[in-house]
Amino acid sequence: MAAKLTGPKPSSVGWRPGRDRRAECHPGPRGAGRASGQRVVVVGGGIAGLSAATELAERGVRVTVVEAQPQLGGRASSWAVDLANGDRTTMSRGFHAFFRQYYQLRALLRRADPTLSCLRPVDDYPLVLKDGPRDSFARIPRTPPFNLVGFVATSPSFPVTALGRVDLDAAMGLLDVRFPDTFEEFDGVSAAEVLDRLRFPDAARHLALEVFARSFFADPREFSGGELVAMFHTYFVGSAEGLLFDVAADDFTTALWNPLADRLRRLGVEFQLGTRVQAVHEDDDQVRVSTDAAELRADAVVLATDLAPLKKIIAANPSLGDEQWRDSIAGLRTSPPFAVWRRWYERRPANRSPDFLGTSGYGPLDNVSMVHQMERSAREWADAHDGAVVELHAYAIDQAANHDALRAELSAHQDVLHPELADAPVVGEQWLVREDCPLVGTSPWAERPGVTTPSQRVVLAGDGIRCDYPVALMERAATTGVLAANELLGGWGVAGSPVWTAPTRPRLAGVSLARRAIRPLAKKAADLSRS
Repeated sequence: MAAKLTGPKPSSVGWRPGRDRRAECHPGPRGAGRASGQRVVVVGGGIAGLSAATELAERGVRVTVVEAQPQLGGRASSWAVDLANGDRTTMSRGFHAFFRQYYQLRALLRRADPTLSCLRPVDDYPLVLKDGPRDSFARIPRTPPFNLVGFVATSPSFPVTALGRVDLDAAMGLLDVRFPDTFEEFDGVSAAEVLDRLRFPDAARHLALEVFARSFFADPREFSGGELVAMFHTYFVGSAEGLLFDVAADDFTTALWNPLADRLRRLGVEFQLGTRVQAVHEDDDQVRVSTDAAELRADAVVLATDLAPLKKIIAANPSLGDEQWRDSIAGLRTSPPFAVWRRWYERRPANRSPDFLGTSGYGPLDNVSMVHQMERSAREWADAHDGAVVELHAYAIDQAANHDALRAELSAHQDVLHPELADAPVVGEQWLVREDCPLVGTSPWAERPGVTTPSQRVVLAGDGIRCDYPVALMERAATTGVLAANELLGGWGVAGSPVWTAPTRPRLAGVSLARRAIRPLAKKAADLSRS
């Protein structure tokens, strides 16, 4: 007997995924309520793969998830580690923000946790510029355009005297978006070029905008300007969900993926963990998926892997897809390496240390996270040792960087921000450097590979896959997972799920109101500069 569905009911009258009354619903395919025994192999057990597997399994598709790592979650997974003192605890690739705009991801988590008790809110995430101002989003209104006006009016990084130098038309252009057209309008334009056009004051540029670009682990000079505009729209001026976010209430595997996997198993999903896919071949009526353990036969396959294994799978079968599509896969790039350094201290940090602190001007240091203030198991360890679990991130580091020198520089900057920990005993540490996040570069948007492929039996999903909607990072992974499942279900005459997003068009009344509100400030700034 199939497990009973839980979580949100998008078909319910008046149901919405969040507080934004203008969130858009993009309907899925119509058709029968359940599939007729089709089998699908999902390659990759990260967010995209789990999203696709959930949608398919809930409609009676027999799903096998093949994941190369021994745990689920992909780049948002966690695993056990042993500290030097013998304590066993957990480690991950670092902090992740679950924004309230992440409608598909939150719907996925609700399948196993309808109340989202697996997440906890972060009250604020201050951003600090070295020798400069410190910004906060806690008191900024959530609804556009009041959030934009509130930020400009109250932010110490955006003094009113600086408004006279801002290109107001370019700034207002950030509000005039139409997706997916906006993505194409910025073909060949980097995020750095977009920021240059705005002529924002340096502090606001560093704190309010470059932080967005670096959240993709990318150098703003190589990151897509269209993606930057989409993020500014989704997280700020286009959505009423606000800029604050939630974090996992415990390590990712415990809080998120084990409960979801249990539910999927009840739906009949089979998991093959620690298993790598070598190639995918198409026969006349089936797909053969060759792994390092066996060969799986299915009616279709969802490729929801990182870029390196995706390229390897495609290269292993030259007859898969056409030349143009294969070239688009081969042309995908990863972002520069990033580093995560987590240390377990036998000393408490200063009172009221923020859960998450974004930084600019502190060399390679991009943020500091107090993991024990977020995750239950880390908090229990800290309480037992009267200590702290502190994590530093460094994005877009040089591939040739000396890691010893990099750690020394990161530690020195942490000492400035948290001098109380400078000589604290360190019980254990974990140092990770990875280079596997997709780079959304400045290449033509329409030429990037999307969910559909030349084959009706092969679809793609992941945060590096082109998507028409203004979604990014974990939400793009979850959204493309739904879209991949919908593509297969629609081809079989089976109903799929709707996709919810922030508005894909400008909030016109908001644009007009923002212009009227900012013009007096700009005039005042011009008068001050002349005097």
